[in-house]
Amino acid sequence: MTFQRARTEEQREIRRQAILETASAMLDEMPVAAVTLNELSRRVGLAKPNVLRYFESREAVLLELLDHFLQEWLTELARELAAGIDEDLPMAERAAGVAEILSRSLSGRVVLCDLFGAQGSVLEHNVSVEVVTRYKRASLERLTTLTAVIQRYLPELGENATLFSLQTMVMAGALSAYSTPPPSLRAAYEAEPDLARFHLELEDYLRLALTATLLGALPRR
Repeated sequence: MTFQRARTEEQREIRRQAILETASAMLDEMPVAAVTLNELSRRVGLAKPNVLRYFESREAVLLELLDHFLQEWLTELARELAAGIDEDLPMAERAAGVAEILSRSLSGRVVLCDLFGAQGSVLEHNVSVEVVTRYKRASLERLTTLTAVIQRYLPELGENATLFSLQTMVMAGALSAYSTPPPSLRAAYEAEPDLARFHLELEDYLRLALTATLLGALPRR
């Protein structure tokens, strides 16, 4: 697509959304690390300096997408938990069900997990204090939302629900790096099957990790 110069606030918002939508489409094709500002500019039909009028860096674009995807996931997760967890079940069964649904739901959102994994080491760099502060404020709201959702089905967690919610996102990001190896590593796994033990299936390992975390955080009875 190509754009004429934006002269109204409505036109500027159209440009912003076009940049975000193009970046989102790129993430469906490639990992976060492969998304470049040059390619984003080319695909959206704006010169690189013009893209930088709307977002100060590639990382600022991806942080906004991360928040958008996180909001979408939290809305869907609330529905999945409501449909899948009986609040009258014993604590251990509810905990197993929560870990199962969280791992299945997150493993189906590869882009979100990839963004989680890049957040601290990449995305929160090369952005201004203003941008990262705005993002962190939004993140705090999302964390509060996730905590409330978890507490509904596991009130026994108490104050540990916030820590568990944060650990859930961190573990999803960390484990996703091992579940989507690059082509060279996939070739190495095929050539030497013993090496493939480092290739982790995200859903399985995330379920194990979340279950272990819950068992450690829940009160013993």
